[in-house]
Amino acid sequence: MKVDSFFLNITSEDPERLFAFYRDVVGLTPKPEMGEYSLDMGGATLGIDGHSETRGPAKDPTRWLPNLFVADIDAEEKRLEGQGVKFIRKQGKEFWGGVISTFVDPDGNYAQLIEYRP
Repeated sequence: MKVDSFFLNITSEDPERLFAFYRDVVGLTPKPEMGEYSLDMGGATLGIDGHSETRGPAKDPTRWLPNLFVADIDAEEKRLEGQGVKFIRKQGKEFWGGVISTFVDPDGNYAQLIEYRP
């Protein structure tokens, strides 16, 4: 299979709020050519949409776990905390050289900042 692009779709009871969080707080760039609530995730597209079966906060917040690789995890973590983002893990060190901070989005999903420090 040859994949031409990569589009991740996450559903929310309030897609406008979740889109605003990832755009305005996390800082992802809108990608309107891919849809009203679409964002660039370093080459992949994050699409946020509603769904008739999506209600309330995430029941399994680890099921969706985007990893956002950043150059300066310290600065990004402080920037997000300054905007009220809650972290459940801060700069955990992995054996392979990754430093990972996990935060919670408005729907209760987890997302991670990763800085690679070999």
